[in-house]
Amino acid sequence: MPPRQPGQRRIEILQTLARMLESPRWVRITTAALAAKLDVSEAALYRHFASKAQMYEGLIEFIEETLFGLANRIGSEESSGVKQVERMLVTLLGFAQKNPGMTRVLIGEALINEDERLQARINQLFDRLEATLRQSLRFAAQQGEIGESTDTQAIASLLLGVVVGRWHQFAKSGFKRDPLALWPKHWKILLEGF
Repeated sequence: MPPRQPGQRRIEILQTLARMLESPRWVRITTAALAAKLDVSEAALYRHFASKAQMYEGLIEFIEETLFGLANRIGSEESSGVKQVERMLVTLLGFAQKNPGMTRVLIGEALINEDERLQARINQLFDRLEATLRQSLRFAAQQGEIGESTDTQAIASLLLGVVVGRWHQFAKSGFKRDPLALWPKHWKILLEGF
């Protein structure tokens, strides 16, 4: 068997943690359970991560890199501010759909009883997502797609609230309630509020 690449074990640990978070019934994940799933000792986990909080930070970094990488691509590819907003919302909902375990991190469920700095980091992520939506809404106003006097902050906050609500429904249903279900109808209703 060829030797592992540097950092490969860290990635395996994070992937296993994410898969464990995908269980339809929420159960708090312990390092002992994670180590057993990987068939290694807990000490082996701590050779790669100083704490379980650091493992969750690794998942949050993946979420941030993915979502903001996609947001930047949407901003550079899409010339319509309103279409940027819609694509961003579909991206956020689609990310949850494809990564159910990460949804538990996003809504804070996986972070209960963990280091509070993790939830603070998720809150910062939400602030950045809202700012991204606000920026696209301002762009839409400059283009005349929505009224210049539109309260972009209120709309961005509302839109992010819709996304977070859909994430919660998805996680609380044991990942049965599709976050993108009825999206075209939802978008039409939301768009009327602009």
